Amino acid sequence: MSRNSAGPHPDGDAPTMVAVSGGVDSAVALMRLVEAGVPVQAMFMKSWEEDDGDGYCAAAEDLADAQRVCDRLGVPLHAVNCSDAYWDNVFMRFIRDLEAGMTPNPDVMCNREVKFTTFIEHARRLGAERVATGHYARIERTADGVRLLKGADPGKDQSYFLHALDQPRLDRAVFPLGGLRKHTVRTMARQAGLAPHDKPDSTGICFVGERRFSPFLARFVDAAPGPIETGNGARIGEHRGLAFFTIGQRRGLGIGGRSDSAQAPWYVAAKDHARNALVVVQGHDHPALLSRWLRVRDMHWIAGRAPPLPLRCRAKIRYRQTDQECTARPGTLGENTLDLHFERPQWAAAPGQYAVLYDGEECLGGGVIECAGAVSQEGTQAAQATLEARGGVNRPSARGYAARRRSG
Repeated sequence: MSRNSAGPHPDGDAPTMVAVSGGVDSAVALMRLVEAGVPVQAMFMKSWEEDDGDGYCAAAEDLADAQRVCDRLGVPLHAVNCSDAYWDNVFMRFIRDLEAGMTPNPDVMCNREVKFTTFIEHARRLGAERVATGHYARIERTADGVRLLKGADPGKDQSYFLHALDQPRLDRAVFPLGGLRKHTVRTMARQAGLAPHDKPDSTGICFVGERRFSPFLARFVDAAPGPIETGNGARIGEHRGLAFFTIGQRRGLGIGGRSDSAQAPWYVAAKDHARNALVVVQGHDHPALLSRWLRVRDMHWIAGRAPPLPLRCRAKIRYRQTDQECTARPGTLGENTLDLHFERPQWAAAPGQYAVLYDGEECLGGGVIECAGAVSQEGTQAAQATLEARGGVNRPSARGYAARRRSG
């Protein structure tokens, strides 16, 4: 018999620690639990040190907003510094993956390593049995385990970012907003007089904030200029470093219109690390940008075990993408790998991003995209060279910055 936590809390008497960020989602999540009579406390996590010389101090503003919410709701607020855990387990991996030619998504690891590991550890020390966040997702507890379901708002569903959680973490989790839509959450906050009801949603790197990405990234990744080439090998420009670009990128290439080519926009199709070359093609639907299959590694199944394969399911290869029909087959690279075969070509599949699998409303799990098979052969030679060269990538800047940070 299943027990669906569609309401704000599955066990009304279990002490719960709510992660408050200073935003509207966590504020309403906290309010819903208070109104349901759940014994709650709140915790604000600081996960990025701000003594980095750029004057960015959003964490202090967010903490002040969180305190105002807690004061209004009569809930004690704790503040903890999780910056070491974030740096070691999320951000440095993010930098290493960038330098290895991938396009990582730090929000997935941030959820697993910080919000649902470090946060849980702090919460348990303070006597909380469960942790609640403002994520738009749902949980169903059954006799066979915990299932992660999509949030009721299709435009805000965040199950994609939660797919790396395991059974113990999910069993402690509460998502009070899972059955709500975003506009309803803002209305509830406004009617309750909660200060952040009109605060814009965060769109920056998880916990790092709303910074200009390229200048920020340049502080951690060394510039490594190289050629920009067409799929036919013609040199048409110079890039500042492969780490600053991703598959499918259009803006910031610095090549503009050319008299010797059509006027269609240019897109990044591959990164050739062996020659430090950025391969570009013209046209959004160029065959080199389309893939019929993906190879996925580090596959994580939320149930703790793989379902019978091959499996007909749906998948997302990026957040907010419409679910895509596919067949998952055992991977050829060993355990915890999959090959995904799609009914329709997928656009700009980027190694390092996550492919997340669904069976209807249920999120089954996901893994890291290792490589993609293009519809045509143009550009695949460069992509294969990138894959083969990845293991020997030099990574001095990430290690060097870590050492400088630790030594002060």
